[in-house]
Order: sequence, then C-alpha cells, then structure tokens
Amino acid sequence: MERIDFGNYLYQLRVQNEYTQRYVAYQLGVSDKAVSKWETGKSFPTLEELKLLAPLYNVSLDELLHALEEKRNVKITKIVLTGGPCAGKTTALNWIDNYFSKRGYRVLMIPETATQLIPNGVAPWTCGTNYDYQKCQAILQKTKEEVYDYAAGTMKEDKILIVCDRGMLDNSAYMKKAEFKRLLRELNTSEVKERDYYDAVFHLITAAKGKPEAYTLENNKARSEGIAEAIELDDKIIAAWTGHPHLRVIDNSTDFEEKLERLIKEITSFLGEPEPFEIERKFLIDYPNLKQLRSMPNCTEVDITQTYLKSRDGIERRVRARGINGDYVYYVTEKKKVSGMKRIETERRLTQDEYLQLLMEADNHLHTIHKTRFCLMENNQYFEIDVYPEWDKQAIMEIELSSEDEEVHVPSFIHVIQEVTDDDSYKNYQMAKEMPKQLVKKR
Repeated sequence: MERIDFGNYLYQLRVQNEYTQRYVAYQLGVSDKAVSKWETGKSFPTLEELKLLAPLYNVSLDELLHALEEKRNVKITKIVLTGGPCAGKTTALNWIDNYFSKRGYRVLMIPETATQLIPNGVAPWTCGTNYDYQKCQAILQKTKEEVYDYAAGTMKEDKILIVCDRGMLDNSAYMKKAEFKRLLRELNTSEVKERDYYDAVFHLITAAKGKPEAYTLENNKARSEGIAEAIELDDKIIAAWTGHPHLRVIDNSTDFEEKLERLIKEITSFLGEPEPFEIERKFLIDYPNLKQLRSMPNCTEVDITQTYLKSRDGIERRVRARGINGDYVYYVTEKKKVSGMKRIETERRLTQDEYLQLLMEADNHLHTIHKTRFCLMENNQYFEIDVYPEWDKQAIMEIELSSEDEEVHVPSFIHVIQEVTDDDSYKNYQMAKEMPKQLVKKR
C-alpha cells in the first residue's frame, strides 16, 4: 500500500478528535500545508512530530508506528540477538546481514548501545552511579529503536528485519531488581512491554560455557569479565529474557561455524522461510511445585487469557492477552496443522483496540481459557508449563524444537505422566470445548 493509507489514518484520527488542520499545525509548530501533506500521503510526519501527534490524538506512539507499518502492508520483524560475553555476536550479526539480505530482506542493524557509550566516555565508572549509566543506556536504546521503527515504516521493501544487538532487558542483568523496577517506572514502561516488544529473542551462550579456551576479552573494549563472571552474567541474561514467547538459546555443543549455522536456521524457521513451521512436543505432567518454580531465577510466570475466534478455511484463530499484574500485551495467532508435531503458525502483535475488536469475532461455542504459564529455561531448552485454575492434579508442559529428532531433556523435578503431542483431547482448542472440567489423568 502507498502513503495515502497512512494519511487517511491520520485524517480519521484528526476528525474523531474534532480538530482542524490549523489547530493541529499550531499544536505541533508546523504549517497547515504540512498537516495537509501528511493526510494526502505526499509526505510523512517525522518521528518527533509523531511523538507530539500521539497524545494529541489520544493514541500511543507505538500505535502510530504500528499503523505506519500495517497501512503499508509490510512485514517488519524485530528480533534481539543477545548472549553472554564472548558469545560470537559480532560475527553472528554479519552472518545475519549477509544471509537475509540475499533472501530479499532489508536488514536494519541496531548497534549495541554499551559499545557506543563506554568507549566514548559514558560508563558505569564515569557516571555518578551505575544506575545513572544504565538509565542513559536505556534511554538511548529506546530512542534508537523508535528511530529504526519509524525508518522501517517508510521503506519500500515488503520484508524488513530489524536486528537489535541486545535489547532493553539486557540492562537488568547489570542491575539489582529494585533498581531495574525503578528504571522502568521512570521510563513509564514495564518489564512485560519491554520484553515482548520484540518478536523473537536469540541468545548465544558465552564461550566461557563449554569452550573456555576460546574465551577472550580482546575483541570488545566494553568487556571486562573473567570466565566465572561471564558464566554468571550469561545466566542472568537468559533469566532476564525467560518469559518471552519465542526465546531460543544456541549453545556451544558444536564448533563455532556450526553454532552460527544453527542460529541462522533458528531465525529462518521463525521468519517462516519458506513456511513458518513450528515443531512442538507436549506432555501431561503431575501438578508441579509452584513454590519451587516461583523461587527459580530461570523461571518466569505469565498469565494468559486465550479466546478462540470463528475459524476460516480450516485455520484455527485465536487472540491472547499475555502479561502479569494487569500489564498485558496482545497477539492474534493462526494455525494450520501439517502433521502430528508440525504446524504452520503465524502470529502478530495487536494494539489493545485491535484485540478488543477481534473479541467481537469470538466463537461462542468455545470457552475462554485462563492459565498461568511458567516459562522455564533448563538444560538450554525452553519449557512452558501451563497450570489451569480448573485443574489441581495435573498440568501441561510444552517445548518447541528445532527438529523432530531433537532430544528433550525433561527437568529432574518434573514427573511426566505421558506424552500427549498427538492426543487431540489435550489440544487447547479441544480443551476450550471441555473447560472447566478436569481431564481424567491417564497412566
């Protein structure tokens, strides 16, 4: 679609608020002609102008940027590449750029903020406190991401991949929990919003874990950690991102080149090149020890409300509200089954208004599912344990795999009753028909 579509969107917002073009121009300090050009598609407002338009039109900046993307019918994907010290991120970023550029993507690289600040004099030891430095880093990180989001929305390509060399939640690994919560409050945001702002997160394990002979400090002036510190930091970063709906960890079980090949494969699979296959195994387990899970640093708790929509052409459709303590992000997902473990799945982020609008298409023959999900990173595998309020003896554990023959390393404190990957009675869609009764435990 052309610029005119976004212009119409701005026009509708102005009319809904009963503003004249002259009034909007006065509030933003621009000319009447500038507002007219935006609404007729002859030009775009700048990012700074969008920041002023958002509160004026009673919408968030994210909604305006999202509309800029959606009205152009362009696929913009934002991923984070993170990891412990000396994990191979620099080389990996080059691989990602080269590989996906050749496959028709406009690849936009957001450089690591710490390596921009620290070598140029802004560091934890030069600022007043570590907190002051982390706040500087967070502000610059968010500003860069807003700029890249805006730029992507103006580009002509149909497929754009934004790659963030570390994301906002990396900051939490360098701060006390109370400090990070304070930082989020001061930036008027939340952990859920910042974590799930990205479409996927890919973590490269530090060489200090499994390949200590390859660990070095020479190729990054912002790095100062020894091997023990690197391992501890790697664990903290994984814990910070645990809870994201699509987190993948790339370990050091192979040589470095194959490690990067596995990373490219994971990103390719996520992007759906050629199709977004999801390989998943599902297990019925005994009701877990919730107190134990909540005490584990590598486990994050998330509340999920899932509503099924009326299906179209055999495609399962659902919307989700996902978050904690009333702070939610929203998604719509479409799934089509290919085989027992393999499905084609597409998912996109929604604004709250879009979510509420889609709820009008709810399938009234199905119950809304409420569940608490415990996202657990264990043995370099990402498990999702779903606990339902209607059940008190069992739960469901899922894991997404990169291949159908990948071995699952079940955590030692989890007791598996049986695998139910191919048992339709344990599919969420079927459970929506049967809630609130508890399914009979099978032995």
